[in-house]
Amino acid sequence: MSLIVQKFGGTSVGSIARIEQVAEKVAKFRREGHDVVVVVSAMSGETNRLIALAHEVQERPVPREMDALISTGEQVTTALLSMALDKRGVKAKSYTGSQVRILTDNAHTKARIREIDNQRLHAGLEEGYVLVVAGFQGVDEHGNITTLGRGGSDTTAVALAAALKADECQIYTDVDGVYTTDPRVVDGARRLDRITFEEMLEMASMGSKVLQIRAVEFAGKYQVPLRVLHSFEEGPGTLITLEDADQMETPTIAGIAFNRDEAKLTVVGVPDMPGVAYKILGPIGEANIEVDVIVQNAGDDGHTDFSFTVSRTDLPRAEDVLKDVATSINAREVRSDRKIAKVSVVGVGMRSHAGVASQMFAALADVGVNIQMITTSEIKISVIIEEKYLELAVRALHSSFGLDREPQDESAA
Repeated sequence: MSLIVQKFGGTSVGSIARIEQVAEKVAKFRREGHDVVVVVSAMSGETNRLIALAHEVQERPVPREMDALISTGEQVTTALLSMALDKRGVKAKSYTGSQVRILTDNAHTKARIREIDNQRLHAGLEEGYVLVVAGFQGVDEHGNITTLGRGGSDTTAVALAAALKADECQIYTDVDGVYTTDPRVVDGARRLDRITFEEMLEMASMGSKVLQIRAVEFAGKYQVPLRVLHSFEEGPGTLITLEDADQMETPTIAGIAFNRDEAKLTVVGVPDMPGVAYKILGPIGEANIEVDVIVQNAGDDGHTDFSFTVSRTDLPRAEDVLKDVATSINAREVRSDRKIAKVSVVGVGMRSHAGVASQMFAALADVGVNIQMITTSEIKISVIIEEKYLELAVRALHSSFGLDREPQDESAA
């Protein structure tokens, strides 16, 4: 017997038929003797429907009331799934975030979890119930309903698993695990049996949409084993866990991540003097615009060029900010480019393997892809390239690092 937290997203509970399928899956685990806590999202499309209703009434809905409205989507799913379980002879109880008392701060629509009172959950488990909890929501210290923002149900599941010291947190979705890269881009992409929290964080931040960054951060912080599984197909999925010392040597690279949501800004002819980077990026930060890759060229005749990337949605605002900045620092002009993309190689094996960067650059050069910017971390190398070469670059890197081959069983060698 073990304690398992299972999370099912909107597509997994998108219809009564699918809720019945989820109930069958949960019932199977319960009959095997496991204690089960289930976290569910709203039925697919329901949250968007509720948001649209709010905007019909008010152009800028009051955040407190918006949370009260959109939290109802998950409550519907919890009740329906509990009924479906009861129909199968499985004792089940539904809970809202406030009933569990998932205590958050009061930042409506993007609240952060502060603590979870697990007494009610433990009591329900001891009585033999499957507990069905509404994801994406909590309550602040004044009793106001709050929602956790994008990826909130994943975060709810991981937080409950941490609070209950669950043996595993299973995230059910429409893919059967984490892949070496997007299978829609590379036919030879492979499902990974396991990946570390660090690697998954990098993959998620680079554009992999399998898990939300917040949930992976939470799991890594509290060392909650995560497993990504397909909602309606059997299989082992991908286990996301701590780095295993026995596997330090293989593989060097876990996967190739990429992100199309990139735009580049360049301030040309910047006076080459101390503090100029702050004068450029300070106002960008004050405008709540996140900056990614940064490159400052070597000075020439007392001037330099300063480039950085932002998300495409932030580009218009960033351009407006930089026009004023360029005037104030006597820069020549501001240029922008939204036809770029970022490609990254990710792997904890980089720590013990030299030559990853040179292999990456050689693979891109062989297919004629020019690198505009480079950034690195201990387990990641990212490059900015022209967007039209993105898929070519991903396929070349995937092949160069041998990710389209099954890893060799060294014990049999």
